[in-house]
Amino acid sequence: MELNEQQLQRRQSLQAIRDLGIDPYPPQPFEVNVTADEIREHYENDKLNYKNVSIAGRLMRRRIMGKASFAELQDDTGRIQLYINRDEICPDEDKSLYNDVFKKHLDIGDIIGVTGYVFTTQVGEISIHVTSLKLLCKTLNPLPMPKEVDGKVYDAFTDPEQRYRMRYVDLIVNPQVREIFLVRSRVIGAMRDFLIQRGYLEVETPVLQPIPGGAAAKPFITHHNALDIPLYLRVANELYLKRLIVGGFRGVFEFAKDFRNEGMDRTHNPEFTQMELYVAYQDYNWMMDLTEQMLREICTKVLDTTSVMLGNNEIEFGEPFARMTLFGAIEKYTGKNLHGLNESEIRSVAKELKVEVDESMGAGKMIDEIFGAYVEKHLIQPTFIKDYPVSMSPLTKKHREDPTLTERFELIINGKEIANCYSELNDPIDQRERFEEQAKLLDRGDEEAMFIDEDFLRSLEYGMPPTAGIGIGIDRLVMMLTNQASIQEVLFFPQMRPERR
Repeated sequence: MELNEQQLQRRQSLQAIRDLGIDPYPPQPFEVNVTADEIREHYENDKLNYKNVSIAGRLMRRRIMGKASFAELQDDTGRIQLYINRDEICPDEDKSLYNDVFKKHLDIGDIIGVTGYVFTTQVGEISIHVTSLKLLCKTLNPLPMPKEVDGKVYDAFTDPEQRYRMRYVDLIVNPQVREIFLVRSRVIGAMRDFLIQRGYLEVETPVLQPIPGGAAAKPFITHHNALDIPLYLRVANELYLKRLIVGGFRGVFEFAKDFRNEGMDRTHNPEFTQMELYVAYQDYNWMMDLTEQMLREICTKVLDTTSVMLGNNEIEFGEPFARMTLFGAIEKYTGKNLHGLNESEIRSVAKELKVEVDESMGAGKMIDEIFGAYVEKHLIQPTFIKDYPVSMSPLTKKHREDPTLTERFELIINGKEIANCYSELNDPIDQRERFEEQAKLLDRGDEEAMFIDEDFLRSLEYGMPPTAGIGIGIDRLVMMLTNQASIQEVLFFPQMRPERR
């Protein structure tokens, strides 16, 4: 590996520290009793409790002035200023810790631990007067630290590809990135609390599945050597959760990692997180109300507001969500009524609207393409699009008033699907017929069509009560609540092409 000048200098400093008899990677723990955020928030009102503090983090800035120095330490909550006096951290005659280590061989990014007491400088900045300092980890690569000149920032670590590849660096030098993931954690926590409080059971289902069921999606395939069988990474956890409803649970949910071997863009990653919930004895109308209530409560709990900005759009979760039928929405924005048209007629409409379709697509797939091209972009405020045709919904109960439709809704916000819900199909004979129609689409080359799952059909034959089920895309929801335009911004480690070296 070829080293640049800064990397060489750091390795030389590493050896110099070792030559002084200091272990640059000590094995002993360092006791931390406070964070930077706690000091900043509570010191002025509780000064007596900050006479003996111990804190650790990265050295992010320093200004050496002879035998005294100011520095800045960054922990997982933020930064705080340090005041370091050579004679206090080196009270004996040997001043090498300060003169040779701190002044010469410590670098920005090195991890240190300090003890001391908190005080306020003459200019009013809360700081730590350091009485002891210990090197905890010597770094060998320099951080890409931005420079500010006349109010302008230069050399900031902003290149998206580098940020996503080196998220560990991104989190160090771009504190706003950390906040995105703190919000993500709080959103998941708030959603989990909402569901547990209503008596629903959090469960886990298989990631490796013999049949990739529960969604129209192209799966990843692998091979299990011991069993000598093909296995698929799950595209959804729906069919296993419904088996648990058959088994007698009233309500179950799971935060699941799902995988779809499809295209990547600003709202799609091959590995993604969704929460799926199934509740017995309910339907899709009930689930609309629950979803609206849940999202409103999450916003209030996590953001202390029901109104969020997403790009130039203000999204309001506090108002009742709009509700439109699928065919009604398509007719509104295209002037075309697709309800009752056969596959050939829908294909003709798609071509007339200049929507790209191919021979592998059935009626449902073409309707979905038309909806995506003409309708989604208009649905900015939270909108339930409901009552999808049977051809688009192989796992959904037929509509109680129109057997050509199903009791299904999708929640669209800012032009993107956030949730998908069904009144779940629990007629095993009807379900088998739907699977067989999907198998025909597979034979035509539709790689997203569903497989026939014989064990799931068998479970339905033992009886599943009327059930409402929903899947909510966690990544997209977090994008909206943190005002991010790209899904890569809300994933710690998004999928990327191998790095060229």
